[in-house]
Formats: sequence, structure tokens, C-alpha cells
Amino acid sequence: MARVVVVTGANAGIGRAVAQAFADDGWSVGILARDADRLRSAEDDLRLRGAHVLSIAADVADAEAVEAAAARFEQELGPIDVWVNNAMATVIGPARDITPEEFARVTEVNYLGYVHGTRAALQRMAPRNAGSILHISSALAFRPIPLQSAYCATKSAGVGFVDSLRTELAHDGVKVHLGTIYLPAVNTPQPLWSRNKTGRAQQFPGEALDPRQVAQVVRFAADHPRREVWIGRTTLAMAIGQWLAPSLMDWYLGRKMWDAQLADRPPANPEGNLFAPVAGDFGIDGPARVGEPVEPSVPRHAIGRVVEEPARSEDLAGIGLESGGALGGLEMDDAWQAGATAASVARGPAAAEFWTSRQAGAARLALVGLALIGAASLVRGGAGRTGCAVRRNLP
Repeated sequence: MARVVVVTGANAGIGRAVAQAFADDGWSVGILARDADRLRSAEDDLRLRGAHVLSIAADVADAEAVEAAAARFEQELGPIDVWVNNAMATVIGPARDITPEEFARVTEVNYLGYVHGTRAALQRMAPRNAGSILHISSALAFRPIPLQSAYCATKSAGVGFVDSLRTELAHDGVKVHLGTIYLPAVNTPQPLWSRNKTGRAQQFPGEALDPRQVAQVVRFAADHPRREVWIGRTTLAMAIGQWLAPSLMDWYLGRKMWDAQLADRPPANPEGNLFAPVAGDFGIDGPARVGEPVEPSVPRHAIGRVVEEPARSEDLAGIGLESGGALGGLEMDDAWQAGATAASVARGPAAAEFWTSRQAGAARLALVGLALIGAASLVRGGAGRTGCAVRRNLP
């Protein structure tokens, strides 16, 4: 019997890519989102992949609707093995310009939506003493940036909820896994539908990962439970900066990350999808910069398998150089490039597409040390922890 996964926010972007990754591996897939038309399109894609799929149009902010959907998923697909909390909404703009109603709505979707999904899944998994609930989070959960106060706050709240619940499951001896996956910028259609109060279109402040790369790591995490998974150099580098010098990060991000998120053109949909979906089938990919052609960030054939491997000292050394350089006053792109160059020189051309954290506690100690000693780690460092990587299918 096929295993069953449920993905919320699965009609576009990361959620749609995650659903396809599970479908490609033969899972039965339940997808949940607000927009019925876009949901049908996502369902058609999954059926073409040969998946047994059920789509349900529901708002994750509605606890009763989520509970009813979970019951129907189990009735028609079978016992839920993995639940992926992914649905999100946001407002781009200064906190002073965001209304109480807008703050409340972002909280209902991003935070309470995760609570409702987790409770619905846990109610079914706990009696079986099996299952995995994965939460798609962001580096902004532990290092907020300007213009995204509503989003950052809800992601931080989600971490607190999951960590508290984890202690309760430990107390009760319930063996349901809770995992959180922290993302950097990902090239999804989000900038095209976020409510925007700045008068300028949102753009990604640098390189954005292909959503299919994220989906591969989520798929990996379903079979290899990890408390936390950090994807990408920027995620780890932001974490280092927050641990070492949060006040300096406040100043730096306040100076650099405001305009970096905004393009010199008006937003296409300033009202966004906060209270109602934006019409259209947005698919998986977004423009890496608003206004650019929409196409996969990485060719589909280049997405390879996720492998677990020891994290090499040169990886962490490169991240240390990035963080140290940024904190030392280098331009962000220059600091990132310095670290990437150091790692690629040490590792050669077959570098991993991206690298994630497995053991957060050990990682913090290792990364703090590497951030302090920087280039010396290339020779002297020895990372004793484990990560995972998505490798390309190289010719």
C-alpha cells in the first residue's frame, strides 16, 4: 500500500514542488489550498505522474476545515504518514503601515495554520505512535529583516510552538516526529502575489534556490527524520551573524536589506492574496527578479538525489568567511562570493548544489569557531557533524 503525504499550500511554489517530489516516488498525495482552480491544475499534474491524489479546497486558518480535510484524506487515501505544513501569506511593508487586520490574517495563516495542521495530523498519528510532521520555515525565523515583520514574527512563533510540542511528546512517549526545515530565498511566485504596501515590486535580494531543490530535501527528511534542516549558505551565515553580533546585524540589515528587496517598478498585485486568492495558475517557479522571464532556476534534469554525508571543513570555512566578511563591512555579495570561492577551490568542481544542517547544537559551536578563525579553518578545521546535499546529475 502506498504511503500517504498531505501538503498544505500545494497549488503553487514550494508546496506544488513538494507534492510532485512525493508523487514521483509513488506516494499517495493529499493537497490542500484555498484556490480551487489552481488546486485542480496541481491535481492534474500529479495524476499525470501516476499518483493517487485527492485535492481539497480549504483555508488553513479555519481549524474545522483543516480537521475535516484530514479526516477525508485518511478516509480516501489511507493513514497519513507525513504532513507538510507549508501554506503561507505575508505583507511586504514597514510595520507602521500594516494594519491590525493584516497582522491578524498573516498570523492566522502562517502560525495558526501550522497549529491547525499539526493538531489534525497529530490526532491521527499519535494513536498509531508513528508519523512525521514537517514544518517549512525560514532563516527569517531566527534573523528577521526589514519590511517583513508580520512574516518573521509568525515564523518565530512557529518555532516556539514546535519546540514546546516536542517536549510534550517526549513526556508522553509519543514517537511522532516533528521537523523544521529552514529556507533561504526560494524562486517561487510569492513576489507576484504578496500584499505590498511599499509602492515598489518585491524582488529576491540575491540568488534564489529552485523550489525543486527544496522539495528534494523535504522528501529526504520524510525518510530521514531530523529535528532541524538548514538549507543554503545564506541560512547558516545569517544564523552565525545573529549568534555572534545581533546588534550589528540589526544595523547591517537595516542599511542593506530594505532597498535590496524592492525593484524600481510598481507591484503587479499590490492587494495580493492575503484575504482572497490572486487569480491565475502560477505553477512552481517565480521570477528570480520581478519582471524577469519565469523559468526553472535549475534545469529539471539537473535536480539530482539527496545524499547524506559528513560536512567538510571547507564548507564551514567558506560560510565562516562569508559571515566574517559581511560583519567586517564587506558588501554582502562580495562576502558571499569570497566564501563560495574558498569552498569551491577546496572541493573542486563537483560541489554540492546546496548543503543543510543536521545537528543544530554541534553546528552552532563549529560555525562560531569557523566564523572567528575564517580562512585558517581551510587548513586546520575538522567538522564533526553531518549534513545532506542535493547533487546534480552531472554528465
